[in-house]
Amino acid sequence: MPFRPLFAAALLTCALSGAVAAPAGAQMMQSESYKFLQAVREAKGNDVTNMLDRPGASIINTRDVTSGEGALHIVIKRGDETYLRFLLQKGADPNLRDGRGNTPLLLAVAGGQPDMIRVLTAAKANPNIGNSGGETPLIRAVQRHDIGMVRDLLAAGADPDQADNVAGLTARDYAQQDARNTAIAKLFADTPKKTRAAVAGPKF
Repeated sequence: MPFRPLFAAALLTCALSGAVAAPAGAQMMQSESYKFLQAVREAKGNDVTNMLDRPGASIINTRDVTSGEGALHIVIKRGDETYLRFLLQKGADPNLRDGRGNTPLLLAVAGGQPDMIRVLTAAKANPNIGNSGGETPLIRAVQRHDIGMVRDLLAAGADPDQADNVAGLTARDYAQQDARNTAIAKLFADTPKKTRAAVAGPKF
């Protein structure tokens, strides 16, 4: 009965063809993402613009497979405000998190980039998104002893009473513990605590 072995072989061939086709499509997408992020890293403006202007392009918020970095993380690390504005205008997510949970706003604070902080908050970056350790942009600004950044973040709605996951401390706590910079502690003293909604239990 030669029919059954031949039929089985045909099915196996089809299955293998399908298995190869799916990764090929994914590999092409990954390749496009890689090229885009590489062009951003190398500041190849024409290449970046051409890739983003392609019909149906959806790579603006692509992330590096190793670090989780997006285009915004890359340009903030090199202090490129022009590219930052351009990418935001093209629809880049100001709250995209890298592999460590860092948002572009947190990186801007860490890098001492006050102008970028203002650009990001104007683009609706959330100042209360912490990284994987729960560290918020405001906590990092306090640790940098940068009262200007603290003011900007408070104006953007940063919560001084949001605790991190490592020490369970808030930006207000860190400021109060730091005897070297009483100005920030004074600023927080003049900032009332936000009213937090009570967590309702189940109703019966």
